[in-house]
Amino acid sequence: MQTVVYNILWDVKFLMRNLALGGGLLLLLAESRSDGKSMFAGVPTVGGNSPRQYMQLGGRILLILMFMTLIRFNTDPFTIFQDIFGLALMLLVTVGFKTKLAALTLFLWLLIINLVQNAFWQIPSYRPLHDFLKYDFFQTLSVMGGLLLVVALGPGGVSMDEHKKKW
Repeated sequence: MQTVVYNILWDVKFLMRNLALGGGLLLLLAESRSDGKSMFAGVPTVGGNSPRQYMQLGGRILLILMFMTLIRFNTDPFTIFQDIFGLALMLLVTVGFKTKLAALTLFLWLLIINLVQNAFWQIPSYRPLHDFLKYDFFQTLSVMGGLLLVVALGPGGVSMDEHKKKW
């Protein structure tokens, strides 16, 4: 209801953040889904990627959309560094290379950004900005939970990390 009242339903930032929430839920769903056992024990299968692994890939890709909303194109040197560093980490998580370390770094970065930019507790509750910041704070907290899932469980089968094990 708030999205219609505040006229942010089709805002790109709002849409990308909600898709990132969907990515976290997809990662959680992939973890709860167990890999089915083969009826033919010991017989090799062709194409070992299960739907669970593709769900993990989709979840990682959707989680990264959250960070796309944090990119600012300014000429400030710190902002340029932050954008390049963030894009590199996003790329690493998306392709699944050094995924746990990159996801942990993104989690810590997002924790700091969330506490600084979405400090709703400093705004009086009667102001509309309080609602916006509170919503963004908890939405970002949910995405941070998805990143912790990536840290704890790894990138899944469709990733460079998993592919390195075969080399």
